[in-house]
Amino acid sequence: MTLRVPKAELAPELRASMIKTLGAVPEPVEVLWNNPGLAEANQEFSAKVGTWDAADASLKTFAHMAVAAQVGCSWCLDVNYFHALNQNLDLAKASQVPRWRQSEVFTPLERDVLEYAEAMTSTPPTVTDELSASLLDRLGPAALVELTVFIGFANMAARCNTAHGITSQGYSDACEIPLAARPETSRVASTA
Repeated sequence: MTLRVPKAELAPELRASMIKTLGAVPEPVEVLWNNPGLAEANQEFSAKVGTWDAADASLKTFAHMAVAAQVGCSWCLDVNYFHALNQNLDLAKASQVPRWRQSEVFTPLERDVLEYAEAMTSTPPTVTDELSASLLDRLGPAALVELTVFIGFANMAARCNTAHGITSQGYSDACEIPLAARPETSRVASTA
């Protein structure tokens, strides 16, 4: 797939800062920079999302990966494998997120979070009262609200990247784990 929106030129100091921090400028940033006000607002919100700490970081990373797998955003999967490495998460477990239903490596809570992420991502959403109540009981209100908004943000990012034609950029190469493909038999209908 090729980019559907051209990359915009970033200010040299911003480009240098991103290369220093990440090794490359993320393509979503370059595409969004066609609208600098929007790009700046997105970066500010992304930074704030990264500071939230009511819900466990690994649960949020795995949830984002589940969203990415369902939407088909290879860029989000790629960068979240990289985040998993930097958060010292179990990389073997991270590699199984796109096929979590067939894998036996996840805890019951992780499985429910992955199910919740997929249910929120389905169109229309398929979140059940039972699943919400179970997560509320185990996570508490603050963490469940945070997880829900985080998954909503992951949906926005994954859907925008996919619509713009943004694909994997190679961040996961440092992880030495392959980008796992989601089995067709487990695909949740995401269109109605």
